[in-house]
Amino acid sequence: MQITWRHLFQTRAAAFALLLAAMLPGVTGAQAADEEKGTGLPVPRFVSLKADRVNVRNGPNRDQDVAWIFTRAGLPVEITAEFETWRRIRDADGAEGWVYHSMLSGRRTALVSPWSKDATVTLRDKPDGGARVVARLEPSVLGIIKTCDGKWCRIFGEGFDGFIEQNKLWGVYPNEKVD
Repeated sequence: MQITWRHLFQTRAAAFALLLAAMLPGVTGAQAADEEKGTGLPVPRFVSLKADRVNVRNGPNRDQDVAWIFTRAGLPVEITAEFETWRRIRDADGAEGWVYHSMLSGRRTALVSPWSKDATVTLRDKPDGGARVVARLEPSVLGIIKTCDGKWCRIFGEGFDGFIEQNKLWGVYPNEKVD
């Protein structure tokens, strides 16, 4: 009898399990077949850290080593994968690891131009390049997103509230609308 790939992958669960096992460190095909649960929310997506101390692990379970620890609540992170109650996240520097879901919040925050080391970014009173300047924000200032229309976002934080060009923020996608 000749065995074909079709015979090996007769169920979607088996195919999903192999794919997930190949993508997720520390996950076996059997675990993936048993645990193909997710939130149903879009991936990737931005969220923020809920606590001042968040362990980032090398894989999606508590047995995995802690790769590093975030020490500031509110920082934006991007969810790039889900496995059970774990989320693979990426930070503004591009570092990736796994975080337990309850350590994340749906509250949208953003960092002002974290890729820039010395140039300030203008915050305006209206979503218009000619509008009055209300502040100049240093790179990596953390703000809470109120709204985004695809080009401008209204953000606020300690001592500031205004509009900033969306492409100057890490924590929101280009052309994304946030209400």
